[in-house]
Amino acid sequence: MNRLERIQRSLTKKTVPSFEIGDTVRVHAKVVEGEKERIQVFEGVVIGRKGSLNSETFTVRKISYGVGVERIFPIHSPVVTRIDVVRQGKVRRAKLYYLRHKKGKTAKVEEREFSGESKSPGSGARSPGSAEAVAEPEPAAAVKG
Repeated sequence: MNRLERIQRSLTKKTVPSFEIGDTVRVHAKVVEGEKERIQVFEGVVIGRKGSLNSETFTVRKISYGVGVERIFPIHSPVVTRIDVVRQGKVRRAKLYYLRHKKGKTAKVEEREFSGESKSPGSGARSPGSAEAVAEPEPAAAVKG
């Protein structure tokens, strides 16, 4: 590991919320106006994520008064104080740029079941001794002719 990687690893946040593309998130960002500092909430759909280590960013899109607004947030920036996942979206793409051309209900992302735990490899596989009962299909009834 060279010096640059060590510096980048030291600048990352210790706890990063787990969210994916298609999730609706509520981002709490610090906004400085003159001498005052306040927290501004930006809620929308995550349409893209890119970068790695401390340079990772994500793009959030929302519709405000009929106009599409996109904002890019750095994940590890001190400007972003908190990221809340409002709902999880069911998508099959890494980038949701096609939502820019959709309007109304067609711009909605289908919701998937909310799981509080993060993804871990091999979590979907069942152990051979699991207590779950597997229903076997019933044989088709014979048709009398």
